[in-house]
Amino acid sequence: MGRVKIVTDSTADIPRELVQKYNITVVPLKVMMGNETFQDGVNLTPEAFYNRLDLIDDLPSTSQPTPYEFETIYQRIQEKAEEDDITILSIHLSSEMSGTVQSATLAAQSVEDDVKVEVIDSKKASYAIGIIVVEAAKMAEEGAGLTECKTKLESLLSQTKVYFLVDTLEYLHKNGRIGKASALIGSLLKMKPVLSLTEEGIVYPFKKVRGKKKAVAVICDTLKEEYGTRPVHIGVSHAEAEAAGKDLLEAAEADLNVQSTTLTKIGAVIGSHTGHGTIAVAVTPAD
Repeated sequence: MGRVKIVTDSTADIPRELVQKYNITVVPLKVMMGNETFQDGVNLTPEAFYNRLDLIDDLPSTSQPTPYEFETIYQRIQEKAEEDDITILSIHLSSEMSGTVQSATLAAQSVEDDVKVEVIDSKKASYAIGIIVVEAAKMAEEGAGLTECKTKLESLLSQTKVYFLVDTLEYLHKNGRIGKASALIGSLLKMKPVLSLTEEGIVYPFKKVRGKKKAVAVICDTLKEEYGTRPVHIGVSHAEAEAAGKDLLEAAEADLNVQSTTLTKIGAVIGSHTGHGTIAVAVTPAD
């Protein structure tokens, strides 16, 4: 039985300690700010990104890794593997938001004679990807085979929920990532939309409420309805909003049968499309 190796990209916003603990390979996306280009999470930390965001006139832009970058990483994993029989599961940002899946797919096709790679469109973003990747990586590190890992992945991808709040829809709107939430532009006033992702990985307005406190209550009530007493893992990601992130995590934890929690920072790529103050919660089954 061959071993499974896990690859993802920097938009998964996985804390460094979990990346190292579970031997996850993270491929960075790029962020362009002014005349400079950075690698997300490599030479641009979340803190540095949000500090710079206040100092530039134009919104940052982002781009996916090239197929060649993926090819190099896939081949390196194969060369370093102790076993010849390995399969790489490459799990990435929603193809509705980025060309990352396309680049990874082209790379997988280019190296197919030497490396077995299966590319998976998570149809999710930020730690909604990360929470699933971590669970898959745990299994792979424990020696689970390809079929077992893929079955678990498919289950988690279909059962993981994500809800998020942004301080402003400006970033999503100007970067073209607002999806089905476009109808909210110009009509928010003091409303705080609870946003989510469709099954296809497109942003949509889950519910409009007045104020962040009520928005958090709506999220927690929804999660309680969806998961009940079922064991779950919770991950909260935030964009320079740690206190609000902790409050959301505590509120969700109080209503659910939580097996583990993670608080993480939204990196530069996702932050380019959501801006300061964003908080998001991702929940996935733990059984």
